[in-house]
Amino acid sequence: MRKLALLAALLLTACAAPRGPALAPQTVEAAFQRSPSAAFDARWWQHLNDPVLERLLAAAHTGNLDVAQAVTWLRAARAGSEAQTSRLLPTVALNATSSDASTGLPESVKRGQPDTRALRASLDLQWELDLFGAVRAARRASQADAAAAAAAVEGARLLVQTELAAHYANWQSARLRLSAMDSLLDAQRVLLQLAERRAAEGQSSRLELEAQRAELASLDAQRSSLVLLKQHSEHRLALLTGRTPGSSLPELTDAPATLPAPPTLPAGQPVELLLRRPDLAALQSQADAAAARADAAQAERWPRLALQAIWGRQDLQLNGADLAPVPFRFAALAFAQPLFNAGRLKAVAEATSAQAEAARLAERQGFLTALAEVESSLAALHASRERESHWAAQFNAADRLAGHAASLHAQGLSGRSPSLAADKGRHAAHLQLLQARTQTLLDAFQLMKALGGSWNPSP
Repeated sequence: MRKLALLAALLLTACAAPRGPALAPQTVEAAFQRSPSAAFDARWWQHLNDPVLERLLAAAHTGNLDVAQAVTWLRAARAGSEAQTSRLLPTVALNATSSDASTGLPESVKRGQPDTRALRASLDLQWELDLFGAVRAARRASQADAAAAAAAVEGARLLVQTELAAHYANWQSARLRLSAMDSLLDAQRVLLQLAERRAAEGQSSRLELEAQRAELASLDAQRSSLVLLKQHSEHRLALLTGRTPGSSLPELTDAPATLPAPPTLPAGQPVELLLRRPDLAALQSQADAAAARADAAQAERWPRLALQAIWGRQDLQLNGADLAPVPFRFAALAFAQPLFNAGRLKAVAEATSAQAEAARLAERQGFLTALAEVESSLAALHASRERESHWAAQFNAADRLAGHAASLHAQGLSGRSPSLAADKGRHAAHLQLLQARTQTLLDAFQLMKALGGSWNPSP
């Protein structure tokens, strides 16, 4: 037994697991690295200073079903990793048997086939010696799978966080735009009444009257779309927080109608921010797992060595005669080398090697796609801010015009119709400004998502 253990130890120290070729680190254009890492805070939503959004995020953290499902898959992956790790250690089992064999034959016959009663107890040790690293490679693959599952949890949280923030922004925007739309509708109704009065008095044509009616119908249709947007946003917020769509959301009760200011960022971001993205971490772990499985498949083509040992005692009785309890032991070292399998092991090794290469290519593609997403998000946010600036200037001009028209009307220097038209223009510009601000906020959230701004990591 000692010789067998010594031989196994020598074989383990003399052999090493084959490793796949190391890939060169990813490189990107230096022009992308434009600002310091400290310029970005992954918990950006805390700087919005919006307690309603904070409460919704807290509810989603505990109630979202996508996140809960990802956490469950993480538990399964970690359990699988523990199971693979256990294969590196011996398996010890306690066995106990009790047998009683009686034939009822005459005593003269029983000498050749005696009645027996046996009690046996033993410790059974089995250990497959991982000479060429197949088990160690399988363990690395399972650990990488667990890392990918952990990244999937953070990815689910990131998606929930950004989607919830976007629907909350749409909900607040719909409320503000409905208020502005109601003011615009009030002005349009008064203009329609004036048009009806002028038409009745023969001071205007029927064409002008129908144009005012068509404008009112168009505004009513736009209001219906805003009502639908508000309801849809409420349903999505309920779903993201793990509640039944259509149920009341206490976080929204008495919430002030206001849009949070979008977070400010410098023009560029360094590459290390992208390395925090959960989807990129998952791709890297998946590539590591595929490489480890390729190593395991290669190792399956080499010899296997297994050790088995049994220690025990037995109490035996033959034809009613008790024999003294005696110890017993058994030790064996098994060697197996695949000789012919019609090329199956070679084909499996080639397939897993190709899968590992494809996983590395997918990791590279994901990295480049992430860079493109950041650049596109930066461009979209820049365009949205310019558009918002233009609409802000137009709203300010429309506001000054409405004030001037109201002053002229109050002084009796103009009729009511020009003042109402100017006031209507101000409300219309306000609507466009609110929509532009909402789009700026949504583009900022998309940029935060592209940069990997994520949830507070859980313990």
